[in-house]
Order: sequence, then structure tokens, then C-alpha cells
Amino acid sequence: MSDSPASRNGRRSFSDGRSGHRVSGNLLILGAIVMLALNLRPAAVSVGPVLAEVSDGLAMSHTLAGVLTSLPVVAFAGFGALAPGLARAVGVHRVTLLSLVVVAAGLGLRAVVDSPAAFLALSMVALAGMAAANVLLPSLVKLHFPDRVGAVTAIYTTALAIGLTGALTLTVPIADTYGGWRIGLGVWAIVALVAALPWLFMVGHDQHPDAEPHDIRLAQVARTRLGLAMALFFGLQSLQAYAVFGWFAQLWRDNGYSATHAGLLLGVVAAVSIPLSSWIPAAAARRTDQRGVLLAVMACYPVGYVGLMLAPHSLAILWALLVGIGACTFPLILTMIGLRSRTPAGTAALSGFTQSAGYLLAAVGPFTVGAIYDATGGWTWPLAFLLALTVPQLLIGLYAAQPRFIEDELSRPVRS
Repeated sequence: MSDSPASRNGRRSFSDGRSGHRVSGNLLILGAIVMLALNLRPAAVSVGPVLAEVSDGLAMSHTLAGVLTSLPVVAFAGFGALAPGLARAVGVHRVTLLSLVVVAAGLGLRAVVDSPAAFLALSMVALAGMAAANVLLPSLVKLHFPDRVGAVTAIYTTALAIGLTGALTLTVPIADTYGGWRIGLGVWAIVALVAALPWLFMVGHDQHPDAEPHDIRLAQVARTRLGLAMALFFGLQSLQAYAVFGWFAQLWRDNGYSATHAGLLLGVVAAVSIPLSSWIPAAAARRTDQRGVLLAVMACYPVGYVGLMLAPHSLAILWALLVGIGACTFPLILTMIGLRSRTPAGTAALSGFTQSAGYLLAAVGPFTVGAIYDATGGWTWPLAFLLALTVPQLLIGLYAAQPRFIEDELSRPVRS
């Protein structure tokens, strides 16, 4: 793909004009983005496989455990909204570095406390850092690789899927091998610290989005149809994903699987996204209209949920595969954030609003699933709740997947 003039003007690299330095600078940026993506899910999903042990160790009720599984989306909604403003004030690379340090601190400290309140508070600290980095990642791609949004999004969403799968499948074995759930959760703090290292070299070359022409605020995005549709679609897909990753290990444990095997099944859900995260962003970027890709992915959710109602044990791997494919609406919408905007400023604003407002909606998902499970003592009604929500998710997603740009809609707001 050749560069457009806008792409050439928009690219940011650590270059002194020589191609060798430009290539090495871009490789450093890409490596830093990949390391960042690897750490954007362990803080949120590593608790799920050992939720029963954490609940027993800290004397948490099912309802309080539901609050714990809802914290990721609450953090993303609240702290994600702050990320674009912080990036404008102190620089996007500095905020990214700070985010990883906060993740490491929260993960390390929560592994040693004995109070449920302290565990929840430190989980929120780690998730706050993850939320800020999560919002900044699409704008980092648009900033440094404006003509390779699909390809670089495919790379980082694959890395994100690897980090997700690793946290789901390795937490229990690490806990069993090294003395309990505290080690199993605390090890992810070390991974976050390692990921922070390349960002230390980048803060001297920081970028301030305020320097971009046509700066766009989140409030402006909120007044557009596209912004609202993207936020609703993102919120519904996140509701599904965090309900699955927060509770499905418990679902399989209730249906006869050990903690290790339940964690592995949840790892299957996540592992599906590794190859698909390489294909979906590239496939979406090649199209001006992403509705076909969306339909193919979304069709798997209902089949998986109905299958879990009817045969949760005997065909568990099949249903895990199908639910995992459905969850790949996540790399699709991340790609769409870049494709539905023309500029890095537009991407940052659309990403910030989509994720902060979307996660606010998603916060009700894990908590509601936990409450329904607590009230009914089984999984039929929680699965029916998730199944019903696939309908509005599909309809809103089909609207957002049509070709349009957020900058074009700013002059045609939903309300004045």
C-alpha cells in the first residue's frame, strides 16, 4: 500500500532522515506496542481461573466476587476517559509508561494483602493503568503507522490475545506449582515491568496530541450518531467478553471440570482469538464496509450459548471455540476505531469515547451474571441473559460497520 500525503505527514518515527534510523525507530515503536498489548488483559482476567480460591482466601461472597469481575469495565469506563486529556498534557508516551508502572504496582501489591477491600482497591489501581493504556493504543497506532492501521492492529491484537490466553491458562499452573493463588496473580506484575522498559527510551521523543491540527474532544464525539453507535457496540461486546472471562471458569467447574481444566477451557476461548486477531483486522481494513466480517463473527455467539445450556460438559471444547470466535468482535471494533476516523486526533477522541462510554455500559454485565447465578443457582438464566444481548449487539454493530468517518459527522450532530 502506498502512502497518501496525509499518511506521510502524519507518521511519527525516531528518524534523523536516514532510512536505517527510521527503520530501527519504527521497530522500537512496534516492539513497545506489542509489549504493551501483552499486558492489557492479565490484570483483568487472571482472577477468573482462581476466583473460587481468591473468594475463599479473602472471604468474599458471590455478590462481592461479582463486583470484582466488574471492576475491569468500571476502571475502563472511568480512567479510560482521562487518558486522552493526560496525553495532551504530558505526552502520550509518558502516560503509556506511567500506565504500565501503575499496572505493575497494583498487581504486585494486591497479591500480598489479606483484606477484600484492599484487594479490590489495588485491583482497581492496576486496572486504572490498563484502562489508560487501552484507550491510547489505537491512537498510538494511528500516530506512528497511519498507513498501516490494519496490519499493525492485527499485530497488537494478536499480542493482546496471547497475553489474554497466557493469563487464563498459566495462572492456575503457576499457583499450583509455586504455592497458591497469590503467586499465580503476582507474577503478572513482573511481566508489566518488563513491558515498561522500551517506553523508557521513547519518552524523550514524546508526542502531544494537542499539536495535531483539528483537535477533537470526547464531548464532540458523544454528539454524533457514529460515536454513540461505536460506544454501544463496544459496550455490548465488552459486556459479553468480561462476563465470559469472569465467570465461565466457574461455569465449567460447576459442570464437573477441575480448576485446571476449567482454566484451560477458558484459555481455549481466548486462544481462538490469536489466529483470528491476525486475520480480522487485515480483512476489515481491506474493506470499506465491515458488515460481512461482523456477521460471520457474531453468528457464533448464539450457537455457543445455546450449546452451553444443553451440553456444558460433553461438548465443552466446541462451545468454547464458538464463544471465542464471537468474542473476536473485539479486534474488529479496535480496527474500526482507526477506520472510522481520518486523523490521529479523531482516532484518539473516538477511542476515548468509545471505550470509556462502552465500558460504563459493560460494567453491568459481569455483576448481573453473578447476581443471576446467585439467585438461580445455575447457568441457564445467566446464559439466556447473554444470548438476548447478542441481538442489539448485532444490530448496532451493523450500523457502525458501514463506511463513515467521525470527522464528517461532527458537523451533523445528533443534538445541538
